[in-house]
Amino acid sequence: MSDAAQPTAAEVRAAAEAVKAALDRHLAAVERRTGDDDTAVYEAFNALAAAAEGYDELLYDRYDEVTPFEIPGADGALPPYAGPDEPHALSLLIRRDYAVAEPQRLLAQARRVAEIDGGPDTTGPAARAGVSPLAALGVLFGEFEPDEIASRHKEFGLEEGDSTLWVTAAGELPEPGEWLNAPFEHADPERIICRFDVSAVFDEDDHHDDHGGEGADGSGS
Repeated sequence: MSDAAQPTAAEVRAAAEAVKAALDRHLAAVERRTGDDDTAVYEAFNALAAAAEGYDELLYDRYDEVTPFEIPGADGALPPYAGPDEPHALSLLIRRDYAVAEPQRLLAQARRVAEIDGGPDTTGPAARAGVSPLAALGVLFGEFEPDEIASRHKEFGLEEGDSTLWVTAAGELPEPGEWLNAPFEHADPERIICRFDVSAVFDEDDHHDDHGGEGADGSGS
């Protein structure tokens, strides 16, 4: 940013005062809370997040410094938490992307697993696993837990892409089988307790953005 476009010291000071005032309003709203869904608390939270984000930006633009704290949702990645204060159940929503980097390794490993389970096979599942990537993936993901696939992905000819884990709150555990037909249909960002993202983009940001940002181990809230 050029000197002409930089905020003034007075503007940074005013933004700091706005954060202080927002903190006072937020505390007052929390002290007067009437229940778990008190809208005044959420409105004060949003105002505090906006004030903190504005101050952080001006502070960096003017002084090349950042604040030592992060308001959840201030970067727009997550809305303010609107779930229960005392959740009685949790849902873990996980997505992991992989590229099939070495198809022949994938096929060989799947055929080996299928043969261990069923013996030598020239026409059945093991044979199909050795020539069909779809069959191979079905064999491997049917044999190994997702966490083991993640830790051994190179062994299976896979290359990691982005991944994310959402920890979401619920009032109670759903009935057995209740959501199996549409497991991700009701994922509610406002019920996220924390989330952890892994992506190569964070490594790139570290090279180009020295004033902070979320690390590759997650964007938590």
